[in-house]
Amino acid sequence: MSTLGEPPILPHISLPDTQILPRPTLTIPTADIPTFKPLVVPPSNLKAPDGVEKEEVKTEQAEPPSVNIPVINFDMPLPTTEVVMAATYAAVSAVAVTTFAQPFFEQIKKKVQKQLQTQVNKWKEKRKKRKDSLAN
Repeated sequence: MSTLGEPPILPHISLPDTQILPRPTLTIPTADIPTFKPLVVPPSNLKAPDGVEKEEVKTEQAEPPSVNIPVINFDMPLPTTEVVMAATYAAVSAVAVTTFAQPFFEQIKKKVQKQLQTQVNKWKEKRKKRKDSLAN
């Protein structure tokens, strides 16, 4: 004689039967390995065969360009193209950096001047107070 009453009715879910799936097959990965033709390096002691004359290579150096200054009759040599290009790159980069950096430096300069002026004013006030206190 139970005082609890009837047992509780719990919900029941019926699931369908499971399906048997085939096992997946994975292929083994492959890679295309590059191949190169081998380089043929001649030996360090390579010599010309007997009876072959050595051909001399003549290099002619061109005279550097110059400008004649007629008043003093002086030939002024002109710089090479490489020197002119290097100087041009340096000049252009210096102008660009200066142009872009100038506004930043002006702002910094204004702030530093303001801070220095406030420090000088404080120093002047302290000095004036000391003089007044010594005078009394």
